[in-house]
Amino acid sequence: MAEQIRFIQGNEACAEGAIAAGCRFFAGYPITPSTEIAEYLSDRLPRVGGKFIQMEDEIGSIAAIIGASVGGLKAMTATSGPGFSLMQEGLGYACMAEIPIVVVNVMRGGPSTGLPTKTSQGDVMQARWGTHGDHFLIALAPESVKETFYLTIKAFNLAEKFRVPVVMLMDEAIGHMREKVVLPDYESLKIENREKPIVPPEWYKPYEITTDFISPFAPFGSGYRYNITGLTHDEMGFPTNNEYEITQKMDKLRDKIMRATSQIIDYEEMYVEDANTLVIAFGSVARSAKEAVEYLRARRRKVGLFRPITIWPFPEKRLAELIKRVDQVFVVEMNQGQLIHEVRKVECYHKKIFGINRYDGEMITPNQIISKIREAR
Repeated sequence: MAEQIRFIQGNEACAEGAIAAGCRFFAGYPITPSTEIAEYLSDRLPRVGGKFIQMEDEIGSIAAIIGASVGGLKAMTATSGPGFSLMQEGLGYACMAEIPIVVVNVMRGGPSTGLPTKTSQGDVMQARWGTHGDHFLIALAPESVKETFYLTIKAFNLAEKFRVPVVMLMDEAIGHMREKVVLPDYESLKIENREKPIVPPEWYKPYEITTDFISPFAPFGSGYRYNITGLTHDEMGFPTNNEYEITQKMDKLRDKIMRATSQIIDYEEMYVEDANTLVIAFGSVARSAKEAVEYLRARRRKVGLFRPITIWPFPEKRLAELIKRVDQVFVVEMNQGQLIHEVRKVECYHKKIFGINRYDGEMITPNQIISKIREAR
């Protein structure tokens, strides 16, 4: 596809990014405010040789994309808070079985049915800790329509490279916002594909402990027979009660992510070199935070911005370096305070940390951020 100039919604950019990344299977259930992703892909996927299935619910949706991925396809689903809750057991299964999938959560207010048509960032902790047991996955949060397109591609690249579920943590404001986006020639994009085995089928170990803890992944139907289970398993995929094999498997799930954070973690910084006040914001809220920082900078306040693009794994190392140099920190988020707890975990310098929160379904404005910073002492 040649370069195109488009005026599109964030949800549409997400869907188009999935196509560009090589996604050829989508299974989902309509839910506000993510429905446009499914609508778009129901038309777009068949045109590129892909498959679209509207499922009976979100449990079926995540099960379907897990199956499609095992069959060798890049697969995605999209949902919002209540549907994301229903997907948690499936996410845990994909973590344990090391199956690459992408799950888009266009966040809305909650709990329960909450605010279906309003914006929120209330699923930050659910993305990391929603499923049970020790597990590791990746979550990304875009701030614009353009970034949504490129982060969706990155989500697929990371899922394929690390054999792990990747969550796109969008919010309603980003999902329904329309902006001008220049879509590139898709042939120019760097696309990752899962590593496939090069050994004969009789030598293949689907969960082999390799030097980077990432095992080659043979799709079903390609001549490699193996077992897949949500039970803790050995290198061949069969359930085990051996203490050594259990520990080895659980460490593998952790180490393939946590030993590769330099390849995974991404963030944006503004004016942090001389800042004595640090503002932390992600997703759509970062846009308000940037305007607030520019306003205060113009009035000689030494304010800087840190925007985590990768929410999980959390960029704690870099954040600790920045917090060490400033006097106070403001964490801006559309919830009652979730990411602020991660900031407090990495803060060991007894600095003042303030939350700037809004959770009535409306955006946090630059003026609200400016006022809170001026009020703080």
